[in-house]
Amino acid sequence: MTGSPKHSPSTITESRPSKIPKTQDHRDQDLEDKQLQESSMSKSPRIQRYLVAIEYIGTRFSGSQQQPNCRTVVGVLEEAFHKFIGQPVSIFCSSRTDAGVHALSNVCHVDVERISKRKPGEVLPPHEPSVVRRAVNHFLQKNDGDISVIDVRCVPNDFHARYKAEERTYFYRLVSGPEPLTAFEKERVWHVQENLDLYAMQEACKVLVGHHDFSSFRASGCQANSPIRTLDELHVCEVPATPYFPSTTEREQSNSSSSNSHLCSIKPEVELPINSFSNTDDVVDSNNGKSNLEEFGVRRRHRCYVVTARARSFLYHQVRLLVGVLKCAGTGELTTSAVEKILNAKTVTAASPMAPACGLYLGRVKYDLP
Repeated sequence: MTGSPKHSPSTITESRPSKIPKTQDHRDQDLEDKQLQESSMSKSPRIQRYLVAIEYIGTRFSGSQQQPNCRTVVGVLEEAFHKFIGQPVSIFCSSRTDAGVHALSNVCHVDVERISKRKPGEVLPPHEPSVVRRAVNHFLQKNDGDISVIDVRCVPNDFHARYKAEERTYFYRLVSGPEPLTAFEKERVWHVQENLDLYAMQEACKVLVGHHDFSSFRASGCQANSPIRTLDELHVCEVPATPYFPSTTEREQSNSSSSNSHLCSIKPEVELPINSFSNTDDVVDSNNGKSNLEEFGVRRRHRCYVVTARARSFLYHQVRLLVGVLKCAGTGELTTSAVEKILNAKTVTAASPMAPACGLYLGRVKYDLP
């Protein structure tokens, strides 16, 4: 994935999209929620529904959804629950992730009826959430240890992990520089050999954030009823070259500390502050007057960037297509006006090559929990 296709005036329209009613995507989503949520409601009062947050490394999974003859997130999790309670269960995920995509926190729900193993047929009180977490993790760690339960909560039997989700946040990690990729980052990040212009990527974010027809960022096979989405936040910042993901306030402070700051956000949250970051690799050692880069055994770091995308819902491959365009803006292959033309074209053939799955992380799924 080296460059972007050249776009001609004949394939991309210059006109701006017509104004889109902001409630359109919410109406479509709400209608779908109402139609599908009923099918997964638990009818028995003896059954306890649990909301389960999980983290996983996506490298060895063929995506999150159950597939025949493939190792999937749902398949591994259902197996662990089966071993725990002694009967099969069905797992419903809040967000589908593709093969190779990671999760800092994906959320699912599962219905469990606790049956006595000593007296078959006797229904016992539901397990406490802490017991569920410890027991399921016990069986998960006996497997390959690349998935873990990080939180469990009891919820009403009509609470659906997917349709009750109010907001999803994705992170995408890129590193740039000619140095080979460190072993610790293999299949965890997109390595871009060229230098990236942070300011240019931030300017491109300003074009893409907001309420739009995202047909240019919707891969074939997308099952959504409408390409209209509200992208509440699209933001790029530079972070230390380690596996690290900034909070909203950290992203704001990182921007405010620079004269070339551009925060592209409609509704930011408030979290803990943090100091500005800088790459310390080029600091001169006062003992010998040499740069750390010249010391034996000291790896030269890449520059690391995190793209944050936040919305109620996303189209199929939308985040990876957005990152592909931002990368091309950072390398100078696309100008800000070219990014706007891609958005207005309303066809995925106008977009730059899609970013690989390895750098994408589902960061958070937000709920109004009972």
